[in-house]
Amino acid sequence: MSIMSAGDPAWALTAVAIAVIGLVVMIAWGKMQPLLAFVIAAIAAALMLGMPLGAIPKSVEKGIGDMLGSLAILLALGAVFGKVIADSGAAQKIAQVLIKLFGASRMPIALSLTGFIVGIPLFYNVGFVLMVPLIFSLVRQSGKGMVYIAIPLMAGLSIAHGFLPPHPSPTAIVPMFGADMGLTLIYGLIVGIPTLLVAGPLFAMLVKNIQANPPELFVSPPKEDHELPGAFNSFATALLPVVLLAGATALSFSGTVPPEHKPLVDFLSHPILVLLIALLVAVFSLGIARGQSFRALMDSSASAMREIAPILLIIAGAGALKQVFIDSGVSAQLGESLRALPVPPLVLGWMIAGIIRISLGSATVAGLTAAGLVAPLVAVSGVDPNLMVLAIGAGSLMFSHVNDSGFWMFKEYFGLSIKDTLKSWPLMEGAVGIVGLICVLLLDLVV
Repeated sequence: MSIMSAGDPAWALTAVAIAVIGLVVMIAWGKMQPLLAFVIAAIAAALMLGMPLGAIPKSVEKGIGDMLGSLAILLALGAVFGKVIADSGAAQKIAQVLIKLFGASRMPIALSLTGFIVGIPLFYNVGFVLMVPLIFSLVRQSGKGMVYIAIPLMAGLSIAHGFLPPHPSPTAIVPMFGADMGLTLIYGLIVGIPTLLVAGPLFAMLVKNIQANPPELFVSPPKEDHELPGAFNSFATALLPVVLLAGATALSFSGTVPPEHKPLVDFLSHPILVLLIALLVAVFSLGIARGQSFRALMDSSASAMREIAPILLIIAGAGALKQVFIDSGVSAQLGESLRALPVPPLVLGWMIAGIIRISLGSATVAGLTAAGLVAPLVAVSGVDPNLMVLAIGAGSLMFSHVNDSGFWMFKEYFGLSIKDTLKSWPLMEGAVGIVGLICVLLLDLVV
């Protein structure tokens, strides 16, 4: 039973704010275990929003199950793959080559472009996990701060996730607006690169003094040069998931795959299969082929699995709160209220996506929900549908915080405090959203 009318948009917004603020207080001030805090906040939000009592536990269970169902195997495989890359010295070798090629002073720019390029074919969480060992090795080799190195690369991954097909949200929104996939991709590159430079290297300068205390998951003792694998082996193995996904994406867009072979291509290009194949290749090329025993490799895998478990529980909790917001209909209520505001269509799409993103935590859900609400405006306003895809994409990345799995991955992988995570991750995502919108509006003036 709700305290006020659950159908009142003002109360819906108030309930969301109370739930999110309560979540922050429980975790940051009360030091409560995040999974427990998420479940409490989800139940409290469901009660305030008037959800039937019998539906609340089912919503919480569905949110946890759906979140883990989509991420658990990816994070586990990625953790083991990253452990092999780190323990073999491949990440250290890659770091040496990159530092020599670009120089320590230009490393943030190089990493920003790396994240952006790698992020085009890779799903966000896969790219995140895949790049963590590289970040750790670059920090050790260059002597730069971990947040200073990590922020540019993560900004690149985030921009690709929100702006560019074939990622889920932009790919799904393009047909909703009658936009063109290729043109949206071209516009996304035009908008994404300047956004990347601001949210990546420039913003990293503001947070370079934040101290990180990462867990030992991907931190391996430095090896002597003669112990490292070759540069080709290191790069080829570490980037194999990127090559496989990029190749599958190119095949899909080329239209050269016969219809009878498309299911096979889709199967082999699924992120789970890609990571599994990459892991098996890494075990052989960086382990067995270089004289390491299979048992030792499996012991390392067990260590990676143990380390990833707490992160999975936190992500599961975020899923519970997100599902309550979806099942209660609060995202639709917020969107309908915002749609009546007298603002330009591109700004309105960005704003709706941003509010839902801040409330729900999921960039994909925020983008798709906002698109459904503003789709009628695209047809009647004359706004460029390709730019609307990008405006919503920018809004869907705004100010990630404690209800987003990306926030917790960033915090836990790099060993940051809640305070330092709030000083870095949400502001980086905010820079992506705001600068992205500005670039979309500027592009709207010339196309």
